[in-house]
Amino acid sequence: MDEPQPLDHVARIQAEWARERPDLDVRPQGVIGRLHRLAALLTEELCLVYGRYGLGEGEFDVLAALRRAGEPFERAPGELAAHTMVTTGAMTKRIDRLERAGLVTRRRSDADGRARVVALTAAGRELIDRAFADHMRNERRLLGTLDPAEAAALETLLTTWLARIEPPQVHH
Repeated sequence: MDEPQPLDHVARIQAEWARERPDLDVRPQGVIGRLHRLAALLTEELCLVYGRYGLGEGEFDVLAALRRAGEPFERAPGELAAHTMVTTGAMTKRIDRLERAGLVTRRRSDADGRARVVALTAAGRELIDRAFADHMRNERRLLGTLDPAEAAALETLLTTWLARIEPPQVHH
């Protein structure tokens, strides 16, 4: 006969709530609670790699958004904020730190002299290329705890669920 599995953190919380509030259905916590814990653990693991390059999660996101823009690897600060889903105030702080580190430059837009453009420097491009390759190895390692069929099924489920919850993105 199989040994019963020990309760994980979320199952213990559910059992306590079921005892204290038997009138409530706590099953949704089984999914949401585990996703929340998984997201926190994944973020910790991903940030370890960013840290090797002297980057926080936010700085990595900015450099990656600039790199994905393609030649000449630049975007307006508002566009960067939209691509990384942070406020323009938070984006300004990130850009300031990256500029001090010599990874990005700011200049006036050629199209509109009042507007600013943020661009990767050669050092910024070299750093994000190395960091992103390391990041992909790390994500592959983390996903490698699932077999390919499990990973594919999870991606399908998450894509479907996200599409039903997330507001549609407006692409400019």
